[in-house]
Amino acid sequence: MPLPAPSERSTALVTGASSGIGADIARELAARGHGVSLVARRRERLAELAAELADRHSIRAEVFACDLADGAARAELAAGIEAAGLTVSTLVNNAGFGGHGDFVETEEGWDVRMVRLNVEAVTDLLATHLPAMVDRGEGAVVNIASTAAFQPMPGSATYAATKAFVLSQGEALHQELKGTGVTATTVCPGPVKTEFAEVAGIGELAETAPELAWMTPDQIAKAAIEGVEKGSRVVVPGRFNRAGGLAGRHLPRALVLPALERAWNR
Repeated sequence: MPLPAPSERSTALVTGASSGIGADIARELAARGHGVSLVARRRERLAELAAELADRHSIRAEVFACDLADGAARAELAAGIEAAGLTVSTLVNNAGFGGHGDFVETEEGWDVRMVRLNVEAVTDLLATHLPAMVDRGEGAVVNIASTAAFQPMPGSATYAATKAFVLSQGEALHQELKGTGVTATTVCPGPVKTEFAEVAGIGELAETAPELAWMTPDQIAKAAIEGVEKGSRVVVPGRFNRAGGLAGRHLPRALVLPALERAWNR
């Protein structure tokens, strides 16, 4: 199976693991016997999850509190993993955030920070850990994008663009890595019932999404890891979201952009 076999010193590095999809992906991996390295800014939440996973599955669970939008903090993370004697066999790039509002009206620095976390940090972590996976001939990368990646989104321009980057990069890596023993799977969830919408300031807006589109973090996590095990290039959980993804990719932009703008501003 493309998901590497667990070992005593190997670890699955999961970013954004303090809640939501990241926490549930860590649970899926721990249930399969994988040690996990949990990364987010909130150390207390990470420690609670680490204790839960270690107790329930008898696996190693490391905690690394880190602001991944900060390059120096990412360097400290890499040094901490090395100092712990851990080998990253699975990398889950889940950390990220979004926002709602026209670009010219957003808080100063918000979009730049979004790019640093959603794009720069993902690329930096890949550059840090992917070459060693290829050298070993074994490894898995899981990048969490969004159905927002399938089309530009007026009112959420930078977020959709960052997720389009993650999707495009992930699909290309999947092809580049063929024959190396390493896989890259990109997961594109639709609306998910997590803290994400509140942090992005779109809590009430998100509630207008069709009920068929909504999924829970554990459903996304299960679909993600099952996709990795199958060696999938892209995973879009939920039939409604898969249909929406196809429409976003193939419908004329002249139709899609005004419709999305009306939906966001409703």
